[in-house]
Amino acid sequence: MTGLIILILIGLVFGFIVMTYNALIAKIESTRNDQKQIDIQLDRRYKVFESLINVVKKYMDYEKTTLKDVVALRSQAQQAKASGDEQGRIAAENQISKIASGINLVFEQYPDLKANQNVMQLQEEIVSTENKLAYAKQSYNDRLEAYNAARKSFFTSMIVAMFKAKLDVEFNYWQLTQDKIAEQEDYTVKL
Repeated sequence: MTGLIILILIGLVFGFIVMTYNALIAKIESTRNDQKQIDIQLDRRYKVFESLINVVKKYMDYEKTTLKDVVALRSQAQQAKASGDEQGRIAAENQISKIASGINLVFEQYPDLKANQNVMQLQEEIVSTENKLAYAKQSYNDRLEAYNAARKSFFTSMIVAMFKAKLDVEFNYWQLTQDKIAEQEDYTVKL
């Protein structure tokens, strides 16, 4: 009888470990999927920029500087991604976002350009892409926060320690300052 109880307890502990392991793997894969969604929106944004710049070439010199900046930053982001420098990649992509937010102000200076149907559609695409990108980043940050909270919880952290190579994955937040990250990770309920 005692042996049966011990076997049941071992089975329950083993089942808990397997369920926790699988849940963390699912969270890691979901976070990676959200990273891929950000990549899709970043690629889309770059293509929209290229199209917009091609349409406005006959109107202004501004696009030459913008194109050079976007191409340089995009190249910097790709090199950082290839070398595994996620912080460098995030910084370069955030600079491109700043350029995107300033484009509408420049169009105000060119009434003919502003009235061009292709330019208007591309402007809307930039705004739409930036919104989708912001949503993808928020979703990724939320998923990352859930993963970090799960892996740091009491029993789960012991399982993470047992399978450190598979379950202890470090991801970088998008568009959060180091202070904000520390604040989120060190959050405690104050009564």
